[in-house]
Amino acid sequence: MEKRRFVKTLVACAVGSVALGSLALPGIAHAQSWKPNKPITIIVPWAAGGSTDQVTRATAAELEDALKQKVVIVNQPGASGSIGTKSALEAAKDGYTWSAGAAQDLGAYETLGMLKTRIGEWHLFLNVANVGLLGVNMNTKYMNAKDLIDAMKARPSQISVATAGVTSSGHAAMDLVAKATGVKYRHVTYDGGNPAVVATVAGETEVTSQLAVEQAEMVRGKRLRPLATISDQPLELEGFGTIDPLSKTVPGFKAPVNYFGIFIPKGVPDEVVKTVEAVWKNNIAKSAALKKYAVSKGALFSPLYGAEAQTAVAPAVQANAWSLFETGKAKVSPDTVGIPKPQ
Repeated sequence: MEKRRFVKTLVACAVGSVALGSLALPGIAHAQSWKPNKPITIIVPWAAGGSTDQVTRATAAELEDALKQKVVIVNQPGASGSIGTKSALEAAKDGYTWSAGAAQDLGAYETLGMLKTRIGEWHLFLNVANVGLLGVNMNTKYMNAKDLIDAMKARPSQISVATAGVTSSGHAAMDLVAKATGVKYRHVTYDGGNPAVVATVAGETEVTSQLAVEQAEMVRGKRLRPLATISDQPLELEGFGTIDPLSKTVPGFKAPVNYFGIFIPKGVPDEVVKTVEAVWKNNIAKSAALKKYAVSKGALFSPLYGAEAQTAVAPAVQANAWSLFETGKAKVSPDTVGIPKPQ
């Protein structure tokens, strides 16, 4: 069977999502009962420039146009995203303070003992899905994924890998690599994906496993060498070409889809949720700007919300929470906080 490429999946998903949107309400004006009378704040719990920050700012521009109100992005990094998320969770439930990030991070905070909240306690509005990437400093000798894995086996716990911290997408992806290959690595954490990538470019670390969207510009600029997607699917990166999947080197390797989006804590007025749902159906799902962002950055355009979003994120939430627990990083067994073990 011919190998599928990420770009084909992207197109299929985009078409399907738009089709769903077209079956929905004919326009936000017919469904919108909430008309915000002051700016909306979206707390990005990671540093500026990272994957969450990038896609949230692109989405905020679309929201401003649809809601006719300013959307303010506030970066509040720290404690693997839990500090900013806590601020959104504890804010007044008036519908004016939201959060953003990767759903798998949000779903891991309780089992880590960082923040008492569960994925089901939030309204999820997803925009893209991302894939992790093994990228290395250009001065290293690693030319492909096998070179890196062999070096990690020869020098356990010595090769440095930069991520945005425990629970981050990069850390979850690297732990999947370690589990599949048996390697050990030296984990170096930063306050966001962008600082982690910059650290690898600068030579502070040899490797980063952060998302392709965070590494794309450095790869195109030949400041990072991409070895493999942390996936079983290749990636077509605009302006670069094809990046082979890790499954080509490690047969059978798979990684759950990592969904990103905007999260609104439950308890806000129902009219707020219904209005944002209408925006997702009629504006976000048809956004040319977000589709362009996905294609140029190497992401998957995936505007989901409601029950469909909760179902979509479940595999990554499960895999991440259980990986953290089984590697001794989590304090609480996931099954005690409503996260069943993956089959």
